[in-house]
Amino acid sequence: MIHKTQIGIVGAGPSGLLLSRLLALQGIDSIIVERQSRDYVEGRIRAGVLEQGTMDLLDEAKVGERMHEEGLLHSGVELCFNGERHAIDFVKLTGGKTVMVYGQTEVTKDLNNALHAAGAQIVYEAEDVTVNDFDTDHPSIRYSKDGEAHEIQCDFIAGCDGFHGISRSSIPDDRINLFERVYPFAWLGILVETPPVSDELVYSNTDHGFALYSMRSMTLSRFYLQCAPDEDINEWSDNRIWDELAYRLDDEGAKNLTPAPLLEKGITPMRSFVAEPMRFGNMFLVGDAAHIVPPTGAKGLNLAVGDVRYLWRALIDHYKKGDGGRLERYSETCLRRVWKAQRFSWWLTSLMHRFPEASPFDRRTQLAELDFVTSTEAGARAMAENYVGLPFDD
Repeated sequence: MIHKTQIGIVGAGPSGLLLSRLLALQGIDSIIVERQSRDYVEGRIRAGVLEQGTMDLLDEAKVGERMHEEGLLHSGVELCFNGERHAIDFVKLTGGKTVMVYGQTEVTKDLNNALHAAGAQIVYEAEDVTVNDFDTDHPSIRYSKDGEAHEIQCDFIAGCDGFHGISRSSIPDDRINLFERVYPFAWLGILVETPPVSDELVYSNTDHGFALYSMRSMTLSRFYLQCAPDEDINEWSDNRIWDELAYRLDDEGAKNLTPAPLLEKGITPMRSFVAEPMRFGNMFLVGDAAHIVPPTGAKGLNLAVGDVRYLWRALIDHYKKGDGGRLERYSETCLRRVWKAQRFSWWLTSLMHRFPEASPFDRRTQLAELDFVTSTEAGARAMAENYVGLPFDD
């Protein structure tokens, strides 16, 4: 069966959904193809810190109402080291910018609800998905559904199908450059129905390693502990987890820890990854299909939304003005932002974690860097400006 549309989108994660929604509001047609079910996509737990630019684009997509009602605005973070917490005031340092804690799962639900209410074309549980002829003026997406073969003929393909998707893997090796750093540690994360230990997120550096004290709401907390990448999760009992969370926090914060049964427990590996370029003929890589950042800097979803913003504006210029300039510059524009976010994510990861090979000299310089960031306006401002999100290159 043949289907025709303007934009074929592979992947129904937040980037694919947001792109489709923004295009629809401008009268540009799209069809999304997703290999998983809607329940599976909406159930994936991912990061939940939104930059101001991400909030603004969700508002522009007319899906921000619940985010503003239920999300938690944060005016800073706290860095904990040597047993003391130090506040980094985003509002003061960036001219009023904030971030919001609102789960990616909820963003995905909001986008899905808006798209389905508007009659969007989303194909779930598609099998044997391929991207074809993207070097020509007639790219297509082929898939099978319920035993029937389908082909989507389109003007452009947006590969929004994540790190393990078929979009990037369809590109010949001699046309793509891959850059990767794999870190010698992982995060053991738990979700627990207990109040947060602080009004702000707490990043902690200790001789036992890193810890992050985050939240999903005022009654639901998300905690992370640095661990080995090959850690056996069964060796981490609830008691051991709570003991480590208390140890890696200052005394006052530890008193605010309220142990409760764990709702979720899992281990997340850490890597930095970039694929260059991000455009191949009439196919564009978006989000995790092109780049992965360690979660320390809370950039993953925000970088994907940035890609969507650039591609959406480029497609509007193409269809409304006959101007292909932004499309030509898509890869270059995205990658400038991607590499700045990679630098910040690498820097914050290196600042807060204990590396197995670190010498006593390395440890002293790490603590000196933390002291610089928390005791000087220049150090604090650099961190704050990167954390809340750098300006877009328009």
